Amino acid sequence: MTVRLYDSKTRSVTDFVPLVDGRVSMYVCGPTVQSSPHIGHLRSALVYDLWRRWLAFRGLDVTLVRNVTDIDDKILQAATGSEEWWALAYRYELEFSTQYARLGIQPPTYEPRATASVAQMLDLITDLIQRGHAYPAPDETGDVYFDTRSWPAYGELTRQNADDMAAATDSEPRAKRDPRDFALWKGAKSSEPASASWSSPWGDGRPGWHIECSAMSARYLGDAFDIHGGGLDLRFPHHENELAQSTAAGKAFASYWVHNGLVNVDGQKMSKSLGNSIFAAEFIDKARPVVVRYYLAAAHYRSTIDYHEGSLDEAAAAYDRIEGFLRRAERAVPVTALGESDVVAAAMSDDFAAAMDDDLAIPQALAVVHETVRAGNAALDAGNLPAASSLRASVIAMVDVLGINPLAPEWTTDDSAGAGATALEALVVSLLRQRDEARADRDFAAADRIRNDLAAAGVQIEDTPTGSNWRLET
Repeated sequence: MTVRLYDSKTRSVTDFVPLVDGRVSMYVCGPTVQSSPHIGHLRSALVYDLWRRWLAFRGLDVTLVRNVTDIDDKILQAATGSEEWWALAYRYELEFSTQYARLGIQPPTYEPRATASVAQMLDLITDLIQRGHAYPAPDETGDVYFDTRSWPAYGELTRQNADDMAAATDSEPRAKRDPRDFALWKGAKSSEPASASWSSPWGDGRPGWHIECSAMSARYLGDAFDIHGGGLDLRFPHHENELAQSTAAGKAFASYWVHNGLVNVDGQKMSKSLGNSIFAAEFIDKARPVVVRYYLAAAHYRSTIDYHEGSLDEAAAAYDRIEGFLRRAERAVPVTALGESDVVAAAMSDDFAAAMDDDLAIPQALAVVHETVRAGNAALDAGNLPAASSLRASVIAMVDVLGINPLAPEWTTDDSAGAGATALEALVVSLLRQRDEARADRDFAAADRIRNDLAAAGVQIEDTPTGSNWRLET
């Protein structure tokens, strides 16, 4: 097998070859914890959760680092009143973790906070100054800037000419050699809390945004690692600046750059000015969390998702078809070793695997899932239990690696679906048992009444050679 991915730097789909055979090192830019997470944050975290799951399924040992930016201009601006900036950051960090967990997004291997790696940032800035690629501001503000003109490769990630780039907006331009120079260190200001300041050779202050990720990726993954990921909106200036300062410091940095698409609402980019941001907690409450996961995963990870009213209903209908087949097969086919990981893994569809290997083409992979579901229902209709059992195993293998297996504990115990689904299952099975007894007693009026009552409640009954099956109308 060969996993292929789209490398944003080369702008091409290429074979993924890890630096260390059998291992994958991945760094993903996590949130700046200034406010509550929105659906774009969910989508980004989910994309790299899916990459991680697939690479692990392919037998690779994945180390995923996703940072938390817990010191930044926006955080200091958001901290008003009696709440300290670090308390606000931690409160929102917990909110991010909670909403990620609701979608079944696995915790990263390491989740470092920027404030815990300031020493490494200072070392990196010192190295850049010594190499001639950074300079302290001459006005004694304590600021330190990256000298973009000193690095001819600046702009290589986004293929921009330095003369055509917009000026950096992360600091005042008065002491810069060039408007595009960006801040590595920001001198302390009297308007900012003393707790948001660290000692440095250039004066008390705090790190700039871009230096944080360069220092943390090197600390946890080394000077060279496999994949750097993040949202498409981070390509410039954040990732461009990361690449420049890390390579200027002599580090090989990332072999591949992977960027996920954004989420629009009714054709418009989410923004505070438009008032169309949808927060994660609100969004997940709109449907079963597993349906939300299905919806956010269903589009190709590099495409833009355009959310509109009814999107989750469409996702729920598609997911219900998968769940309906698995529940139906569970009732019809005795489960023995079917749940064992080796058996399920052996049932993985070749077409599904080929789609996932091809730059994580989940739309094509889900098409295989639904095709297998249709074949499984046809096998159950025909009373072909061996075929149904095999197809059930294949579906489980596919949805399990996508993290949307309806039979998995995280979804069967979900508060919005698990208890209700369990109660519904028990009620319908009880009524079907009563219907079977009525038919056995030739009380067809009672049997028809039960069927009609269930149909009125949206439950469709299918009588097959192996017994009666049911599913919710969609």
